[in-house]
Amino acid sequence: MKHTDQNSGNGGYTRSHRMPRQYADSLLIMAEGSEVRLKDAGGREYLDFASGIAVNALGYGRKELAEIMAAQAEKLIHISNLFTTAPALELAEKLCSSSPRPEDQPWKAGMNPGYFNAVHFGNSGTEANEAALKYARAYQIRSGRKRRNKFLAFSNSFHGRTMGALSVTSTEKYRKPFSPLVPGAVFAEYNNLKDLRRKLKSSIAGVIVEVIQGEGGIISMDREFAAELNRICREKDIILIADEVQTGLGRTGTLFASEAVGLEPDIITLSKPLAGGLPLSATLITEHVNDRLHPGDHASTFGGGPVTTAAGSFIWDEINRPGFLSSVRTISDFLEERLEAVSHAFPGVFREGEVRGRGMLRGLVVRDPEVLPRILSGAMEQGLLLLRAGTDVLRFAPPLIIKKDDINEMERKLRTVLGSLK
Repeated sequence: MKHTDQNSGNGGYTRSHRMPRQYADSLLIMAEGSEVRLKDAGGREYLDFASGIAVNALGYGRKELAEIMAAQAEKLIHISNLFTTAPALELAEKLCSSSPRPEDQPWKAGMNPGYFNAVHFGNSGTEANEAALKYARAYQIRSGRKRRNKFLAFSNSFHGRTMGALSVTSTEKYRKPFSPLVPGAVFAEYNNLKDLRRKLKSSIAGVIVEVIQGEGGIISMDREFAAELNRICREKDIILIADEVQTGLGRTGTLFASEAVGLEPDIITLSKPLAGGLPLSATLITEHVNDRLHPGDHASTFGGGPVTTAAGSFIWDEINRPGFLSSVRTISDFLEERLEAVSHAFPGVFREGEVRGRGMLRGLVVRDPEVLPRILSGAMEQGLLLLRAGTDVLRFAPPLIIKKDDINEMERKLRTVLGSLK
């Protein structure tokens, strides 16, 4: 059966009539990938600066990763969370032995053991955040504080599309079709110390925050804001949750983005790059949170399966390989330099000189939000895949293995698109 739209003239597209209407009318069919490039069903090649929405940190076509997955699949694919497996235990140990640390200090197994005491495996970022919200509530209830039942989140936040995570997502376009949502969410202005102090009251069970707001427009947390979050949450025994679904595991040039701003969370949520494209999430919790949990409080039938966690260990080892994160920081400086040059070259399109983000999560702010779809579609026509963030930001989230030549090629293609705008 041929899955192409005969009217498109491009074998890479299909009408999406068998998919729900929340998806585009037509979708590009991707067939294969190698390193930082994808090829569609029609044979056309694309330079990928989207990484499957910040998932494919190590790019495509990694033979070692495929071999690890295949070898584990031959032995055991699924057992449920009634049991465990060696791959799950191995990855859990690696994750729990990690901790936010000085930016230039390499990770090593056993460093600061116990910062994280346990990890819950799920399948997606929104699941990781749901678990974190439940753990924060359980912590307060079992500490004798049943009236602490609210959550503080922030303007421009995005934490997922399931009902709990959606309830602490502030963006109205995501919330409106599904209201009323779960009650108890309070929103403060991101990076506003005065608003934080006013709203972080004793009725709050937990705070959930992104270190860099991805869907909200690539807005980075200030160090002063992180310090105040740490101080108030410790002082009032409020659980601090760092949503690092998009920023964690090297995306910003450090293992966790929390490290760069000094945030000290009780819980960190991870997902996107964790299993190299397979569905896996991790909710990392500290000992004092774990001590309040009881058997049966939370579970996931598929979370932490042996194939996904075997893949996760490979990804973890690669990201923590000596020199890897420093190379990400070095190449990200070059990316920032070239994006800044583009913004100066097209001051009518972008806010001149404003490059948001850190590491390999970057954004250029457009002056007119209506031009964003034209840039994205024009880039695709040039064989370049980009993303949007919020209403007015062009997002760049390439694989972490990107090279200078790839960045130069991206710049050439983007300049061609921008030069054609009327």
